[in-house]
Amino acid sequence: MLELSEGKGAMMALFAVAFAESSFFPIPPDIMLVPMVLATPKKAYKIALFATLASVLGGYFGYLIGAVFFDLIARPLIEFYHAMPKFEKFQEYYQMYGAWIVFGAGLTPFPYKIITIASGAVHLDLIVFTVASVLARGGRFFIVAWLLKKYGAPMKTFIEKNLGWLTVLFLIFLIGGFAVLKYL
Repeated sequence: MLELSEGKGAMMALFAVAFAESSFFPIPPDIMLVPMVLATPKKAYKIALFATLASVLGGYFGYLIGAVFFDLIARPLIEFYHAMPKFEKFQEYYQMYGAWIVFGAGLTPFPYKIITIASGAVHLDLIVFTVASVLARGGRFFIVAWLLKKYGAPMKTFIEKNLGWLTVLFLIFLIGGFAVLKYL
């Protein structure tokens, strides 16, 4: 991956990794995004935009997997375990809070592919899915690009060590803030 990030086909490799990671691939696009931005800081936002586009398109593929293969694979397993009432409750919950679920997972290190497939399985509104995906994935990639462009290589170490838990903490404060406003 690191070798690919330095070659002529780096943007296409980034596209492929970001697309695949959103639907089935276990390696996050940051493994290409970070060295590409460090190598060409002037293209940081172009790289982030490209990763965002690829990730959202890959998210659509994950959504399709969930929507098309749910009845074939997941439904028989859920029925086998007599868990359909629990799944229906989950589906109701997901419809109410799906935008936040997609947004939160898209920002954090949580495997985004799980959320894209689940969104398709419960048939989350595609516009809600798209907006949340663009904001979350774009936010994540543009923040990483901005930090690397501004602070360079030392930021790479900080991102690798801390960005995951800092993003989760930010999300907790954001949701907590909305909860406080709603219930006060």
